[in-house]
Amino acid sequence: MSIGVIVFPGSNCDRDVQWATEGCLGISTRRVWHEETDLSSFDAIVLPGGFSYGDYLRCGAIARFAPALQSLIDFAAKGGRVLGICNGFQVLTELGLLPGALTRNRDLHFICEDAPLKVVSQRTAWMQGYNDGALTLPIAHGEGRYQCSDETLKQLQDEDAIALSYGNNPNGSVSDIAGITNASGSVLGLMPHPERACDPATGGTDGRRMLEALLG
Repeated sequence: MSIGVIVFPGSNCDRDVQWATEGCLGISTRRVWHEETDLSSFDAIVLPGGFSYGDYLRCGAIARFAPALQSLIDFAAKGGRVLGICNGFQVLTELGLLPGALTRNRDLHFICEDAPLKVVSQRTAWMQGYNDGALTLPIAHGEGRYQCSDETLKQLQDEDAIALSYGNNPNGSVSDIAGITNASGSVLGLMPHPERACDPATGGTDGRRMLEALLG
């Protein structure tokens, strides 16, 4: 079983993801250049954080046209597990695999800190195992404010698709949202970085269970 980590020009968390999945969890992982189109050998795909194509237009807006992401649409349609972290979450919303949009933080500042989080839904495998409903993960973003229409918010609530919420809402996201899934639960996008909370040598390990869920 193996995981593919799609790498764009400007990605800077791809090695962090590979260290977490392969170095800490022992899961075979390969970095996939954005021009590759064959994802058939992977059991799950991760879109890492960073600045895809420099985010020169809008976070994730250029990356959505990458050849690998056209294949990702088919991968997700067949039920393949997809995890988008930070910039990867932004890419998933631009691609239409998740609803809503990520915009500039409320106070227009880049935020880099540990964020207290609450598991809103344990409907999917991503959040199962967080039995006390609370965890802490690092965040590092300038455009992490999740926004959506009232209609979309109601749909997310009706589908039990809000996976994570902030305890302190540092960026002004609608309804404190930190992460959401698609209706089937196979796709998860979140702004916090679970890959930075997997190695006891660097701090907490609250991100491990989430990454283990890549393989079910």
